[in-house]
Amino acid sequence: MDLAGWLQLHVLDVLATGWLFLCWIGYSVFARRRAKKVYCLSSVLQQYRKQWILRMLRRENRIGDVAIIANLERNASFLASTSILVIAGLVTAVASTDKIHALLINLPFANTAITPLQVQFKIILLLFVHVFAFFTFTWSMRQYGFSAILLGATPMHDEELSTTGPGKTFAFHFSKVIDQAGHSYNYGLRAYYFSMAILIWLFHAGLYVFAVAVVVAILYAREFHSKTLSNMISAGALDDQIPPIK
Repeated sequence: MDLAGWLQLHVLDVLATGWLFLCWIGYSVFARRRAKKVYCLSSVLQQYRKQWILRMLRRENRIGDVAIIANLERNASFLASTSILVIAGLVTAVASTDKIHALLINLPFANTAITPLQVQFKIILLLFVHVFAFFTFTWSMRQYGFSAILLGATPMHDEELSTTGPGKTFAFHFSKVIDQAGHSYNYGLRAYYFSMAILIWLFHAGLYVFAVAVVVAILYAREFHSKTLSNMISAGALDDQIPPIK
C-alpha cells in the first residue's frame, strides 16, 4: 500500500476512535444529566438504597445487610479479575500482531486492506478500555469496602441517634457511598459493552461504527426504558416524571 493510502486509513482510524469516545463520554454525560430530570436505573436504585439504610438503622440484626454489601463487592471483584485475564490476553496479542493480521485477512467479509500496524492499534485500544474497566471495578470494590466500615459504625437500633435528624443524615451519606460504588461498577460495565464494538472493528470498520451506535441504544433502553425500571418504579410507588431526590 502506498503512503497516501496508508495516511488515508490512518485518518479514518483516528476519526473512528473519536467516534468511540464521543459516543462513550457523550452518553455518560447525557445519562448523568437525564437522571436529574427523570428516573433511570441508577436514580431509582439510589432511592431504594436510602430506604434500605433508614430501615437498617431500626433493625437489631444486620447480618442480612452485611451479606448484601458483600455480594455487591463480590460482583465487582469478579469482573475486576476478569479484566486482568483479558488484559493479559491482549498484551500477548500485541506481541503476536503479525499472526493475528494473517488470520484476519483470511476470514470471510474481513477488511483485506487492513495493515498489521492498524491491527496493533486496535488491540492497544482494546487494552486501554479494559485497563480503564479494571480501575473502575477495583474502585467500586474499595467503595463497597468503605460501605462495610460505615455499616460497622452504624448506630444501634436502640440509640437515640438512629431515629433523629443525625440518623437520617448518616443514612443519606451512607447510601451515597454505596451509590458511588454502583456508579463505578456501571462505568466498568459500559467499558465492557464498548469493547465489544471495538472487537468488531477488527473485522469491518462500517460494522464497528454501527456497533458503537447500537451499544449506546442498548444502554439507553436498559437504563431509561426497560421493563425492569418500570417495575422498580411501580414497586416503590414512584412517579417516573418527578426528578429523583439528590
